[in-house]
Amino acid sequence: MSYTISSLRCPQNHACPIIRICSVQAISQEGNKLPVIDKLKCTDCGKCAKYCPTRAVQKEEHKN
Repeated sequence: MSYTISSLRCPQNHACPIIRICSVQAISQEGNKLPVIDKLKCTDCGKCAKYCPTRAVQKEEHKN
């Protein structure tokens, strides 16, 4: 399981507030563009999804 950020829900017009709550620095953002979650760094703690004010962070489930 991993997390993605929806470009339809994220306003992409400001510094992303969830970057600072990620304890493993798995979220990055270039300027005010759509933030990106590094799946190799992410520990799936879910804090980003919980604290995103626009609910743009979504759980991505893999099908086998």
